[in-house]
Amino acid sequence: MILAGHNLTIGYSERVVGRNLDIALSTGEVLALLGPNGGGKTTLLKTLLGLIPPKGGEIELGGRPLANYTSRERARLIAYVPQSHAATFAFTVETVVLMGRTAHGNLFSRPTPADRAVATRAMERFGIIDLRERPYTMISGGERQLALLARALAQEPQFIVLDEPTASLDFGNQGRVMREIRALGASGHGVLFTTHDPNHAMRAADRAYLLRQGVRLGEGAVGQVLGRAQLEALYGTPVQLITDAGGGHSAFLPG
Repeated sequence: MILAGHNLTIGYSERVVGRNLDIALSTGEVLALLGPNGGGKTTLLKTLLGLIPPKGGEIELGGRPLANYTSRERARLIAYVPQSHAATFAFTVETVVLMGRTAHGNLFSRPTPADRAVATRAMERFGIIDLRERPYTMISGGERQLALLARALAQEPQFIVLDEPTASLDFGNQGRVMREIRALGASGHGVLFTTHDPNHAMRAADRAYLLRQGVRLGEGAVGQVLGRAQLEALYGTPVQLITDAGGGHSAFLPG
């Protein structure tokens, strides 16, 4: 299955953010959307999700216009993990994960044994099963992000879309989230995530999409698209490429 945007014009009622954008994500691959602040990443992401209507062009899911799907149908196919989530109520971690099952039932119905089994598997996968009875408001930022990933997985979607999944996370939790994103792609999900860090894209993604001021500067396999010249054009700053002594690992640093 493919989630695709064709010749998109994106933006809001008062302004256009980007034009002539084509983007596609297949199940079983991880796509990283990179660009500087204000470049249009989140607007493009929300347009693909149907949260913002396109000002031009069309979005298709499985060959059908996204607009032809009901909200329930979309929720069964696409899960969204926002950049930040401010919890108001001290729900347990298990309850937060179970919220992902509302795509398959009624918002006010009690979780079934099958729902609880799906949620348990998701928590086990992300290593947070021991937190199931803890209040979501009383766990670390990294643990909250893993809980949101587990909630997304509990939807049993084809696609998982994440906006800045490592924002505000420490170094260790950034690595953990990147490993899980890579694993989700390997298990057959289509994963799209936005990031400022090309090293995250190099580590977790199959392909990269470079967006600056609403203009696509490049798209393709990470090894081909993420080069020093491309990143300098994307971020408007010198970039250093650091390679280890064996030549097998490299990282990008701002100049």
